[in-house]
Amino acid sequence: MRWTLGVDEAGRGPLAGPVSVGVVAVPEGFDVAQEFPGVADSKKLSEKRREKIFTLLEARTASGDVRFKVEFEDADSIDKKGIASAVRRAVSRAVNALAPDAALVRIQLDGSLRAPPEYAQETIIDGDNLVPLISLASIAAKVLRDRLMVELAGKYPAYGFEKHKGYGTKAHYDMLKKYGPCAIHRRSFLH
Repeated sequence: MRWTLGVDEAGRGPLAGPVSVGVVAVPEGFDVAQEFPGVADSKKLSEKRREKIFTLLEARTASGDVRFKVEFEDADSIDKKGIASAVRRAVSRAVNALAPDAALVRIQLDGSLRAPPEYAQETIIDGDNLVPLISLASIAAKVLRDRLMVELAGKYPAYGFEKHKGYGTKAHYDMLKKYGPCAIHRRSFLH
């Protein structure tokens, strides 16, 4: 079977938490828009809608129709080597985990993302909005990152991560002023 991979990231801009890269692999000819009704760029969907599509993705993965992988790079890694480098490392790990070598047709990536050079690939500006497979990857990346941030809110309850997921909201900045950064804050993003 020949496969196409869609790749996108979530969490490039927050002040805290990891960046997340989602990769979804589908068989050649698989109609993502038909099989995942309502699929769209994760930023344009409600949390409830993203969760519903992600549940369907998990079910289709369990039945063997599709595959997906989400990789994270934490705040420490982002601070040490920069966000672009962190995203590249996560893309590389996720693609290599899913790419079935000789059976791979191509990889479609959003925006400025690049897969390891040994793979045939196409970068599509606004791909998360234009290509349903990339949209599905963006949903996987966003849902699992959001779930992780809710989990981390239990460990760092003062910051309200369950609400803003680490993004720079007024409430988040207020908590930073009051308590200073915690272990999952991206210090390089706070200057």
